[in-house]
Amino acid sequence: MRRSVSTCGSFQNRIKGSYAAAARAMNVSVPTVSRAVARLEERLGGRLFNRTSRQLSLTEFGQRMVDQASALYRHAEEMESEALELSVQPRGLVRLAVPMSFGLRWVAPLLPELLIRHPGLELDLHLSDSTVDLVADGFDAALRIAALPDSSLVARRICAVTQYLVAAPAYLAEHGRPAHPRDLTAHACMSYAYRARSQVWRFMHQDGTAQDVVPRGPLRVTNSDALVAPLLAGMAIAELPEFIAAEYLADGRLEHLLPEWSMTQGGLYFVTPSARTRPRKIQVLADFFVERLSEPQWAWQP
Repeated sequence: MRRSVSTCGSFQNRIKGSYAAAARAMNVSVPTVSRAVARLEERLGGRLFNRTSRQLSLTEFGQRMVDQASALYRHAEEMESEALELSVQPRGLVRLAVPMSFGLRWVAPLLPELLIRHPGLELDLHLSDSTVDLVADGFDAALRIAALPDSSLVARRICAVTQYLVAAPAYLAEHGRPAHPRDLTAHACMSYAYRARSQVWRFMHQDGTAQDVVPRGPLRVTNSDALVAPLLAGMAIAELPEFIAAEYLADGRLEHLLPEWSMTQGGLYFVTPSARTRPRKIQVLADFFVERLSEPQWAWQP
C-alpha cells in the first residue's frame, strides 16, 4: 500500500505539465506513465486528469485523491520513523512474569535503577510462583527458575540456582540428622508445590549415585517463603532455594543437610516466546538482568 501511495505522490510532484515531462523526471517511458495512470483511474473509478494537447491538470476528483494519498504517505513515514526510534530507544510496555519470592527479594529492589536508566520503559510486573503460558497469557517475557524442559521458548541463562535441604538445629537435636536420602522417610518433610517434579525429591551423590525420595510431612506450599517460619520453629525438614536459604545458613538458624548429595540443579533464565524481531525494549531488559543478576549476591559458601 505504501508503495502505491508513494508512487502517486511522486507522480504528482513530478507531473511537469505532461506525461513526457513526468516520464523524464521519473526515468521511465511515456507509455509506462500512461498505462499506470489508466490502471489507477480504472481501480479508483474516476478520471484523475484533464488532458488537452497543450496541458495536463488534475480533475477535482484527482486533486482529492492526491490530498488523501499525501496524508496517508505522511502517516506511513511517521509510523516508520516511530518504529525506527523504538528499535533503538527502548520504549513502551513490557509484561514480565517473575516468581513471587525471587521477585520481591531480588527483582523489585532493582526496579528504580531499571526505570531511571530507561525512562521510556513501562513494566507490568506479574508476581506468581505458578508457571504462566507466555503466549496464551500475553506476556512479553519471564524470569524462570527451573531446568526449563520447554524447548519452544527462547531462554537466556543468567545464573545457577542451587537448592538446599535444610533444617533448624532444634529439629536436628530432637529428631537426629539424616545420613542418607533414604533416612528422610522417617522424618517430617515440608514440600514446595510448584517444583518441576513436585512429588519427588531427586538426590545425586558425588559418586554419581541417584536416589529419589517422596517427601511426607505436615505442610505443602505454593510459595517457599511460607516454609521459613515452620523451619525456624524446628517442625520439619524442607528444601529451599539458595536465594532464600543463604541468610539463614550464614547465621546458623538453618543447617545444610546431606552435603555430599545435591538436589536437582536449576538456573535463573530470561525467557521469551521467540527471538525473532525481538523489540529493543525486551533486549535491554534481558541485558539488564544479566548484568545485575549473573553474579548473585545471595550466593552462600558452605
